[in-house]
Amino acid sequence: MITWKEEILIDANIEHVWDLFTDKNIKRIMPKVMSHELVEGEETEAGAKHQQTYSEGKRVETYTVHTLAYEDHENEKFKKISFVLGKAFDITFSFRLLKESEQQTRLIYEGVNKGANFVGKAMMKLAGKKQDNKVVFEFLERVKSEAERTS
Repeated sequence: MITWKEEILIDANIEHVWDLFTDKNIKRIMPKVMSHELVEGEETEAGAKHQQTYSEGKRVETYTVHTLAYEDHENEKFKKISFVLGKAFDITFSFRLLKESEQQTRLIYEGVNKGANFVGKAMMKLAGKKQDNKVVFEFLERVKSEAERTS
């Protein structure tokens, strides 16, 4: 099992940063997502389900993303999602945005990746923590640069 909790300060308004996490903008912060389609519920509420297709090199995976929590307040935004990748990995993560000032937002990215079966658990043991941290930090930097570039 791999867990993470990292944060970054972004020089952009909280609403502007939050907009990057909407369906229409998700590919800007998750470029390996090929498609992200709402299949049940509303995008802005817990219980929503999306069908997402993701590519990693030549491998393409399609899975259902479940929105477990969704909160949109003036000074704090929160979204928690969960999905099973390749029948091997059970992944849950959340994005929390905190308004630090009118032009500064704190993004807290937290999650857990567990092996969903024997193969997934074995692969988790072989995976390096350093590589996983790299993916987390790259994501945070991508959100920061995208938000600051367009604010």
